[in-house]
Amino acid sequence: MSLVTLKKNEGHSVKNGGLWIYNNEIENISGRFINGSIVDVEDYDHRYIGKGYINQNSKIRIRLLTRNKDQKIDDDFLKMRIRKAWEYRKKTVDISSCRIIFGEADFLPGFVADKFEDVLSIQSLTLGMEALKLKLTALLKDVLLEDGIKIRGVYERSDAKERTKEGLERIKGFIGESFDTKVKIKENGISYIVDVENGQKTGFFLDQKYNRLSIHSIVKDSDVLDCFTYIGTFALNAGAAGAKSVLGIDASDLAVSLANKNAKLNHLEDKVKFEVHDVFDYLPELINAKKSFDVVILDPPAFTKSKNSIKNAMKGYREINREGLKLVRDGGYLVTCTCSHFMDNESFKKAIYQASKSINKRLRQVEFRQQSPDHPILWSADESSYLKFYIFQVVNEK
Repeated sequence: MSLVTLKKNEGHSVKNGGLWIYNNEIENISGRFINGSIVDVEDYDHRYIGKGYINQNSKIRIRLLTRNKDQKIDDDFLKMRIRKAWEYRKKTVDISSCRIIFGEADFLPGFVADKFEDVLSIQSLTLGMEALKLKLTALLKDVLLEDGIKIRGVYERSDAKERTKEGLERIKGFIGESFDTKVKIKENGISYIVDVENGQKTGFFLDQKYNRLSIHSIVKDSDVLDCFTYIGTFALNAGAAGAKSVLGIDASDLAVSLANKNAKLNHLEDKVKFEVHDVFDYLPELINAKKSFDVVILDPPAFTKSKNSIKNAMKGYREINREGLKLVRDGGYLVTCTCSHFMDNESFKKAIYQASKSINKRLRQVEFRQQSPDHPILWSADESSYLKFYIFQVVNEK
């Protein structure tokens, strides 16, 4: 096995519990290897650090799998990782539909697996995991079968842009036999048709599972506007929790079509409506028409996916929250979030505060939340923390 030696005074992240080693932290590589293969890693003074897979096409040159020098990366090891991840979910979340493997946070960096009832949607995001994905998928099915859960189909959604940084093509398709990729699931008592083939990411945003539940107490007898509704998740939770009327808007025809089907599936079509609009264009139209709502929900896509675009992202979050706040009635509520790892919480809070101050709105924080426990945050692996979710009441008392 090849041996990678770090430079002196480098590798701070991995020494503090992280899993990534960058190209500029490496002093020397001895022995022959191919990209994607397993290598040992040591510090400049020959202190053993761990073993992981290497890819010279990526700035993240090595991703650790274990710190145990004697550990073999074999089927037993991979099954152990999967079983521990599954046992954790069984204790922390509703497992009917959940994320089973969350990459680095489950010590399988670059691999994601979501369970939608009896269907798996998997992502291989790195070269090292590309070599292991079929084995991991088979082992995952075995672990679930031990609990009597038989998986009827697996769909691969390795079509994320991150793969290009690894020198990989973006791909998607069936692993094994084909099946109907429109999958019916139930979350918080609400039924959805999830499109694992054409939906965003792996088909459904499981990370907002309990955040959707958290709005139930504020939406009763309210007029609700759900922006970036996707397939209607927050909107349908609002309708089921007793909202008077709900309007969900999204720029995607496909998403809105599925949202309308989900409304009918839950017998909520009379009070939960969905329309195709570009949110950034439509909110000013609503403001000009002097429309207002008791609750406005903002769940936009990430405005930044790198450190270099944080300044523009701050501007984007200020603008969308300012427009959203203009539509909230006095005493009403703003639900707002960011799903960008690079938008840290202090920056996001600053953007929201600046938005409220610019239009003389005062905010009273009701709740701060993050991603669902099936997307665990591994301290020392900062990349595993990304979702910030706030509920505010708009109060203008003098």
